Parts: sequence; structure tokens; C-alpha cells
Amino acid sequence: MGKSSTRSGTRAAALIAAVLATCASAMATASCEQPFLVPVAPTGLSVTVKGDAVSGIYPDLLRGVSAKSDCKFTFSVVPRARQEAMFEAGKSHLLLPAVRTPRRDQHGYFVPVIGTRATLMSVDATRAPVRSIRELLARKELRVVLVRGFDYGTAYLELIDQLSAQGRLLLEKDGAAVARVLDAGFADVTLMAPTVFASAIADDKRFAWMTPKLRIEPLEELPWGESGIYISKRAVSAGDRAALQNLLAGAVKSGAVYESLKRHYPPAVLAGGVRQR
Repeated sequence: MGKSSTRSGTRAAALIAAVLATCASAMATASCEQPFLVPVAPTGLSVTVKGDAVSGIYPDLLRGVSAKSDCKFTFSVVPRARQEAMFEAGKSHLLLPAVRTPRRDQHGYFVPVIGTRATLMSVDATRAPVRSIRELLARKELRVVLVRGFDYGTAYLELIDQLSAQGRLLLEKDGAAVARVLDAGFADVTLMAPTVFASAIADDKRFAWMTPKLRIEPLEELPWGESGIYISKRAVSAGDRAALQNLLAGAVKSGAVYESLKRHYPPAVLAGGVRQR
């Protein structure tokens, strides 16, 4: 399932750059007055971090925009929870990748990129199925590990509170840390977009055994939603927002992001948690 995030990012960049080239005339008219601060955290192939180097589908998408316009982006690496907090406080300009939620809509304008959903994931093929949050809460023998700062909507956030009250919840900084917890046997299941977790286990040979055993279970209360890029209402001017929305919409319309995902994830992972808009 992909030996290198770097190679994946390079292919994604080439594909997206080709699409953006077809929109060159439109981009030439776009104008951004300010550089954009973009804090990022590792998120599957969407955002990869190696030391201080930031790559992946979304950063390469922005670099393609920058190459064809005067819109410039500065990336910084932060924990996911801090990334969210900075955006809500108006201390950053973009939040990505981000699932659309009512809470985030209060702070930013949303640019949809793909359809997505969070699913329950584990590597235990023998346990009884879990089909809903109600069943998960009732199955008190199942310990749950989640990524701190992830937000998949109201039902997901309520689940966090309920699991915490039951004493069944662990919170970790990213997908790789979640994989370590599952590998060590300290938790039984996790809940996130399948692409994020699939990337985390593919990037570390210690977790290679999980890939063929990965079990993906949609939950009734977590329907399909949208994932994409939020533009800050507080920190970005109306003119810059309009320019960015036009530039990003052209790339998204081409389907470049979804095509890149198809190249690097198994069909089962995509079917479980990703679809083209």
C-alpha cells in the first residue's frame, strides 16, 4: 500500500500541478494581498511531516496554487489540537484537511474537496460487529483510542464525553500514536477517517501486520460528510478569500485530489471512508 509518503506526495504534486496549469488564465487574475499562515499536523497522505518538511496532497495543492498566482503560504508543524485552537482564535488563515462541522462553520468559510466519514476500525476479526455509537457505548469491554483534536461532528464529540465518563477513552496526538496504542494492546478500537489510519500503519513497518487485518465498520450516527479547507473569517480579507476560493475550486472540480487518493489507497479503504464529490 505505498512504500513512501514522499513518493506519494510527489505524484500528487505532479497531478495537481497539471490540473492547475489548465486553469492558468483564471489564476492569473487572482490576487492575494497577504501571505497565509497554515499550521499543519500529520494526517495520512493529506499532510505528511518529515522533520520540518511538510508535504502531502493538501500542501502540494496549495503550492500548485502559489506557483500559478501571487498567493503565498507558510506552513508550520503543530499538534492537531493546537492547529484547531489557532484557527478558532483567528491566529491562522487556513485549516486543512478539515471535516465540515457546525462549529468550524462559525470560524471559517468552507471549500469542499472530497466526501468523507469516520469509521470504527480495529484488527480483531472475531468480535461481534458494532453498527452504531449506541452499540459501542454498550460494549463496555471495548477500549477506545482517538486522536486529540479530531472533530467529526456533534455525535462524535458527544461520544468522546460519554466514553471519557465511562473510563474507556485514550487520546493520542496522531494516527501513528493510535497505531502504537492498538499494537500494544492498550485499546481495542479507534474511530477516524480510514485513509488517515491506513497511512499511519503503512508508514511504519512495526504496524505492517495490521494492514491485511484492518476492519472498517461504519456507524449509523456518523454519516457521509465533506472534508476540505477552511478559510478564516477573522484573519482573511474578503478579497483574499474570494481569490482563494476561486483558485481552489478549479483544482477540486478536476477531481485531482480523489484521483491521487485512488492511486495510493486500497479500494476497501476508499470505499469505507472516501468518495468523490
